[in-house]
Amino acid sequence: MATLRDILRKIGAVKKTQQITRAMNMVAASKLRSTQTRMQNFTPYAAKFHDLLGHLSGRIDPGAHSLMIERDNIYKVELLHFTADKGLCGSFNNNSISWAKRWIDEQKKKGREYGLTLVGKKGKDYFKKRGFNIINSYIQIYEEVDISFINHMTEDFIRRYMYGEMDELYVIYTTFISMMQQEPTLLKLIPVEPLQNNGNNIEKQTSEYLCEPGAEDLLIQLLPKHIGVQILNAFLQNQVSENAARMAAMDNATKNCKEIVNDLTLIYNKARQAAITAELMDIVSGAEAIKKA
Repeated sequence: MATLRDILRKIGAVKKTQQITRAMNMVAASKLRSTQTRMQNFTPYAAKFHDLLGHLSGRIDPGAHSLMIERDNIYKVELLHFTADKGLCGSFNNNSISWAKRWIDEQKKKGREYGLTLVGKKGKDYFKKRGFNIINSYIQIYEEVDISFINHMTEDFIRRYMYGEMDELYVIYTTFISMMQQEPTLLKLIPVEPLQNNGNNIEKQTSEYLCEPGAEDLLIQLLPKHIGVQILNAFLQNQVSENAARMAAMDNATKNCKEIVNDLTLIYNKARQAAITAELMDIVSGAEAIKKA
């Protein structure tokens, strides 16, 4: 049975862990506020940009731009995959990695070659250790991402698509839904797909846009920017989701520490009471022995 000193040592260790998890929760909450503001300001723009491109692409011939042409034979596909640089955020990284593994298995079944562009240290460590085909990787860049970096990444994807180094590009990131819910999302970036909707509804919606210059010229200018907008949106969504997941995980850890401290305190009190009772019994027994003597 553990001694009273051992129990007190465990209680002290758990309380120190509780202080750490509480501090990490506060740090995650602070980062969440700043990143969530950026995401909330950018998400409507990204959604409207996607909506506009979908309407424009529905009004012209898909062959007007090479970024819209579906290739007959798909041999090489790539995945832009997002994870966190750090752990202690629950199942956040595992869920995203599981989605990527399923996507890779699907491509292998179709007889396609795959390549990975990884954002985040956790994803890089996982796939590198297991020998997956990694083309590029970026770590510790979430705080440094700006529009120039996004443009450089977008230009590299478009260049390799144009030169036939890949036939399709997908992205997997985690979408922020609420503080308690973040869901992995799979999106096809290249080629850009027209808006999926019913024919009459598309015509009704697209008639709202008057384009000068024409829809085709405007679409050619906006398509590369559209890809960059979706990539930047993925960065922001994934970063906010990571902080929300870490905040929830650290909050649960803090509560668990409190429960463990309560349980250990109860065990300590019982052990202390048992020790006092044993000492009293010894005293009483000694006193009775003296009387009989």
